[in-house]
Amino acid sequence: MTSDDIAGFFARRAELDLDAYLELDFTFECAGDPRSAAAHLCSEQSTAQWKRVDVAEDYRPRFGAKVLELEATPLPHGFSYPVANAPTGGVHRCRAVIAHPHGNFGARLPNLMSAVMGEGVFFAPGIPLVRLEDIRFPASYLASFDGPQFGVTGVRRLLQAFDRPIFFGVIKPNIGLPPAPFAELGHEGWLGGLDVAKDDEMLADAPWSPLAERSALLGDARRRAEQATGVPKGYLANITDEVDRLVALHDVAVANGANLVMLNALPVGLSGARMLRRHARVPLVAHFPFIAAFSRLGAYGVHSRVFTRLQRLAGFDVIIMPGFGSRMMTPEHEVLENVRACLEPMGDIRPSLPVPGGSDWAGTLETVYRTLGTTDFGFVPGRGVFGHPMGPAAGAASIRQAWDAIRDGVPLTERAATQTELRAALAHFRAP
Repeated sequence: MTSDDIAGFFARRAELDLDAYLELDFTFECAGDPRSAAAHLCSEQSTAQWKRVDVAEDYRPRFGAKVLELEATPLPHGFSYPVANAPTGGVHRCRAVIAHPHGNFGARLPNLMSAVMGEGVFFAPGIPLVRLEDIRFPASYLASFDGPQFGVTGVRRLLQAFDRPIFFGVIKPNIGLPPAPFAELGHEGWLGGLDVAKDDEMLADAPWSPLAERSALLGDARRRAEQATGVPKGYLANITDEVDRLVALHDVAVANGANLVMLNALPVGLSGARMLRRHARVPLVAHFPFIAAFSRLGAYGVHSRVFTRLQRLAGFDVIIMPGFGSRMMTPEHEVLENVRACLEPMGDIRPSLPVPGGSDWAGTLETVYRTLGTTDFGFVPGRGVFGHPMGPAAGAASIRQAWDAIRDGVPLTERAATQTELRAALAHFRAP
């Protein structure tokens, strides 16, 4: 690009109608001039060739993405990761804020994603390492989306669970049981105090556990648990499948007694989720398969909070995400950024309930709560309930006993002296 060409992809905020643009935060490593690289990043995700040969025209003012901010730091030792066929030249690590006109793709999530995290971004000349860190939407764009149908308030109302976390449990073994024993485990978890018993993300309409049969038995078990405890319960059915089956599977599961349904959001696709949102009569829950493939490396891909924002935009009422602890390999600050992306103001779009998950049990609840600084979250143990040595009812009870101790300001070890289930959890899950 010539210097004039490069300048055509830079702008100041005061020069733009910002309501017509999304703002994108990128980090990238480039070879050569950072301004030229940033201009290419804008060009490739929007106009590419912005005029016909030998025609006096320029489509950049209407269609071109524009660099609003650019910071560059030299990397004297080259790229931070080995890159095959890497471009040559001095290497810089850059941070850029780019305004992208949303009229280029409209309120269509596949087209949005194709533009801001598609071929143009990841094949921009001179930029072998690039990461989309965040995305912000103007009010004019958000107005075209419904977002969650229930949101945090609606999910709490459904379960009559207020002023505390919502307690989920992943029925275990996750995909190894036929419907009848699977339903019995869910029933025990509800009796012990779970708000929601859920299918694992790997268990959908499987031959050994057909959704129709499983949801009928779990629906009946849920109703029996409600009668026994006097409080509402939730059965979360995983209906992940081909897009053309989602409506039918939703209808079967809900008719049988599932009062929440789950999709593996990225494998299904956010457009499929948005379609189901228009049809759904119960809260939609997102699970996170495939997201780590985009987000784990700090120098490349898409930050997980971008997907959190897009899932909320698509209409998920609850968003399960990688949580704290070594198993999930997710930095604490990233978990917190995803939780904020669920709860912070987003035009008229309702908040989604964040559910950071990963090897939780009664002993991790206080750390999660203190770190998040809010009760607006879901807590989702699996083995912490269904691997409890006294059984699922005791596992669920240990979670509720842990919360009561936290609420009362009593150390868990002190409360465990009078609570058998909590005492057993502390002994079992802390054992080497």
